[in-house]
Amino acid sequence: MPNFAQQLKSEIARIAKKEARADTKSLKAASAKYRSEIARLKRQVADLERVVSRLSKAASRRPAPATETAAASLRFRAAGFASLRKKLGLSAADLAKLLAVSAQSVYHWESGKSRPRANQLAAIAEVRKLGKRAAAEKLATL
Repeated sequence: MPNFAQQLKSEIARIAKKEARADTKSLKAASAKYRSEIARLKRQVADLERVVSRLSKAASRRPAPATETAAASLRFRAAGFASLRKKLGLSAADLAKLLAVSAQSVYHWESGKSRPRANQLAAIAEVRKLGKRAAAEKLATL
């Protein structure tokens, strides 16, 4: 009888190992598949991070889009700015007071040595709307 019991025990162990091997084989295949998928996703994330880094560097070199649109909608010509000052009958210092800038800035803008910033362009656009009397009144209040 011990022989029969040993054979039964060994047969049960063999079948159990066979079943376990079948189960682990599918798990190993799935694990390998997941590992390769994870590696592919890591490569994709690294590529996307490089693209984002490149784009953020390019964006930091350019001015903000809001500034571009504001500057694009408001035009500036040095000759037009000089004629505006003459039309209003103001000195460079008086026009500088209206625009809250220095007289030297007004001189540089008129001579074409520099250009006003976007927020200064907005102030110039407001002064353009004024007449001679309104400009004098506003200057008197300042």
